[in-house]
Amino acid sequence: MKFLDFYNPGRIAYSFEFFPPKSEEQIPKTKETIRRYRALRPDFLTVTYGAGGGTRDLTRELTAFIARELDIPSVAHLTCVGHSKSDIDSILDAYSESGVTHVLALRGDPPKGERTFVAHPNGFSCARDLAEHIRGRGGFSIAVAGYPECHPEATSRDTELHYLKEKVDAGGEIVITQLFFDADLYFRFVENARSVGIEVPIVPGVMPIANAGQVKRFTSMCGASIPKEILSRLDELGDDSDAVKKYGVEVAVGLCERLTVGGAPGLHFYTLNKSTQVEQVCAALRTSSSAAGI
Repeated sequence: MKFLDFYNPGRIAYSFEFFPPKSEEQIPKTKETIRRYRALRPDFLTVTYGAGGGTRDLTRELTAFIARELDIPSVAHLTCVGHSKSDIDSILDAYSESGVTHVLALRGDPPKGERTFVAHPNGFSCARDLAEHIRGRGGFSIAVAGYPECHPEATSRDTELHYLKEKVDAGGEIVITQLFFDADLYFRFVENARSVGIEVPIVPGVMPIANAGQVKRFTSMCGASIPKEILSRLDELGDDSDAVKKYGVEVAVGLCERLTVGGAPGLHFYTLNKSTQVEQVCAALRTSSSAAGI
């Protein structure tokens, strides 16, 4: 099954992202959280990959668990950081042996403590080249990332869009976006992407707000913005954790409804390895008349 098989007219595809825990001892708890998502009827589940492959083995274990034990299409994130081409091939061989045939190809962030990305001398310098290599090997379906508000290192919006086109041409079958909180940003991004010839599905990334400080840190790192009205409301709620989470669900539901009504082909949720908020968002969407077909 290819990524494109998940996206069909008349329905919205659901996908969810998880990250490996910091230690092997935490794997059972993470697996139990992931197992809960089976009830949400996901089209696929993705697992992130630490800078420099720091969580490589745990990513492989979780993706194999999803593919084999849960029988759900499993997507492994794969980055260029710290890897030679032979390293990449070994990693892909291991995924294939585990029944994982979907990859999200990324350049990756610099390792902790470093500010700039430095390619391995025998590796890849960007996600485009990584995607092209994976496609050349065969046997994998490839997704790439998109940034509605531009990648923090992008020199211009036009340059960013043309580079995204190169990633798609190199093998990207779908684009999964970075998180955002304004649906208009997504629709403008899709319009601009279509204008440069990108025709593949562009899947919006959604993260329910659970903690004000946390979401501010995430957005500052990835170059996303938080609308003033959301920031103002978060300030009003202050340290009331339950109220913030409830508001986060409301914001996510409203955003997803606008996205689906506006033609988004699917919804990709950044779960932060939690279930309650995302479950509440999905439950609300599946009972909403505006989300028919989900």
